[in-house]
Amino acid sequence: MSDRDVSVPVTPAEPGGEPHLSRQLANRHIQLIAIGGAIGTGLFMGSGKTISLAGPSVLFVYMIIGFMLFFVMRAMGELLLSNLKYKSFSDFSADLLGPWAGFFTGWTYWFCWIVTGIADIVAISGYVAYWWPDLTLWIPALIAILLLLALNLPTVKAFGETEFWFALIKIIAIGTLIVVGLVMVFANFTAPNGSEAGFDNLWNDGGMFPTGIMGFVAGFQIAVFAFVGIELVGTTAAEAKDPEKNLPKAINSIPIRILLFYVLALLVIMAVTPWREISAERSPFVAMFTLAGLGIAASVVNFVVLTSAASSANSGIYSTSRMVFGLAKEGDAPRALGRLSRRRVPANALMFSCIFLLSAIVLLFSGESVIDAFTLVTTISTLLFIFVWTMILASYLVYRRRRPHLHETSNFKMPGGVVMCWVVLAFFVFIIWALTQEEDTLQALLVTPVWFVVLGVAWAIIRRRPEHVARYQAFKAEIEAHSKIKNG
Repeated sequence: MSDRDVSVPVTPAEPGGEPHLSRQLANRHIQLIAIGGAIGTGLFMGSGKTISLAGPSVLFVYMIIGFMLFFVMRAMGELLLSNLKYKSFSDFSADLLGPWAGFFTGWTYWFCWIVTGIADIVAISGYVAYWWPDLTLWIPALIAILLLLALNLPTVKAFGETEFWFALIKIIAIGTLIVVGLVMVFANFTAPNGSEAGFDNLWNDGGMFPTGIMGFVAGFQIAVFAFVGIELVGTTAAEAKDPEKNLPKAINSIPIRILLFYVLALLVIMAVTPWREISAERSPFVAMFTLAGLGIAASVVNFVVLTSAASSANSGIYSTSRMVFGLAKEGDAPRALGRLSRRRVPANALMFSCIFLLSAIVLLFSGESVIDAFTLVTTISTLLFIFVWTMILASYLVYRRRRPHLHETSNFKMPGGVVMCWVVLAFFVFIIWALTQEEDTLQALLVTPVWFVVLGVAWAIIRRRPEHVARYQAFKAEIEAHSKIKNG
């Protein structure tokens, strides 16, 4: 029986009568959601700038970031599968590090995706303007938000289907680029300016590190943003069919995706076009298809990038709603946001997140200076994602110390364990140092603490409220009860 059609019966409520999220995401949904999270719009549009900064060494940049984040995903996978009552990483942060950690991780992740979602909605408006330049920008922005809300409200399966097809479009586009590029290389293609396609373009102009060590470091500043969302599969844990089988499968395929979609695609691009000739301002995907004589390349890639932005915004709406739902269950968000619709979708949390996405429309009326603010905001988003990844690793370290028996019985142990946790944390320190080397990213680094000050004030207000304490204790009791059943 195919996972395409199988329907897992789900009880409408927990033993205590509380409705819970429905497990409707099949293996193909989980796999494509994980791929969609690993392939960001940054690959299509931002890779040109990354290549111009780092040259061919950009291949090592993506490999190193992908290698490090794989261990974050493995730590997250082991923790989520250690107790299937965890709905996401904010749950295990609250359980292992304390209620403050669940509050800070959950709301920071929500803010990460709201910022990214606003960026995507603004980007969608720009891409639509390619075909309809006279259309007022706020119209496609509003239509995109309403359409994505409509796709997410019916059932979680509707989200899974939408993301499945969005991700499939990205995969086909990158696969086509790789095939076309390889044909051009083996056919000894010569560009109008006389440049010949060949793998020697990777090292015949200054070697693999032509811009020096600082150029290599600068590549990390931009490339790390292309990976935000790689942890998205962790927010599907409460709605995945057979999570003990499907989550490991999705996480373990991350290295292959990184090699195929990032490294091989960029290797082919730089083999066809010498790295110095790749424009920082233009998508290298469009440039290569145009070189190949595919006249409709601009329209096709514009469509692909449009769906990529829509995919990211769709993921943002999904993940923020599930995160807010979990926070409400723990007493860290208003109780109304923890209610489910009759189809077991957190409708109130979905609409709450969409209201904040509407601020994208305000940005569209703010003029050209938005671009500068945009750079600042997306860098802040990257820093906040690093915070979330750090909390996942910190939770894992505490889990290994406090619950060694769960680690011993785990069927999905993190390779490298505690040692690799510290290696990855050291890598994050390096990334933050790299962000201090450029003025625009340094400004974002200095602004980011403001968010944590706001969270700190909010936490100081709600932490002592009797209702919050009671709901957190109920959450802990539910987690511990399930843990005893599993160990019993």
